Amino acid sequence: MVVLNFAHPLTPEQQRQIEALAGQPVERVIAIDAQIDPARPLVPQVVSMVDRVGFSPEEWQTRPILILLPSLNYSAGVLLAELHGRMGYFPSIIRMRPVPEAVPPRFEVAEIISLQAVREAARARRGASEGRGSDAS
Repeated sequence: MVVLNFAHPLTPEQQRQIEALAGQPVERVIAIDAQIDPARPLVPQVVSMVDRVGFSPEEWQTRPILILLPSLNYSAGVLLAELHGRMGYFPSIIRMRPVPEAVPPRFEVAEIISLQAVREAARARRGASEGRGSDAS
């Protein structure tokens, strides 16, 4: 599995936590600088970030990939749209959380979230609400 890291560097302990939660080894971590220039349009900057990963169209669609999102919410939103377009589905993401009372502050891997599973569950809820006469689309 490949981790695309658009956030802070991962420690060896965090990589072990990812492997334990994912149930497979981390083959490679690709760190991508997610800094953006707020004076320039965002979408081309995010496309450039994703281009720097260096995957072929086939690799985007076939490799097991986990994403560590950038902390800037706008970048994360555009990044997810770009990745969905290249992968054909929503990726799974790694959620980090602070370790309580750690000095100095440290972060641990909290969970791996399958965004595709979240999407499918939401579509099922939409279908259930449409069956009740809702006009939601």
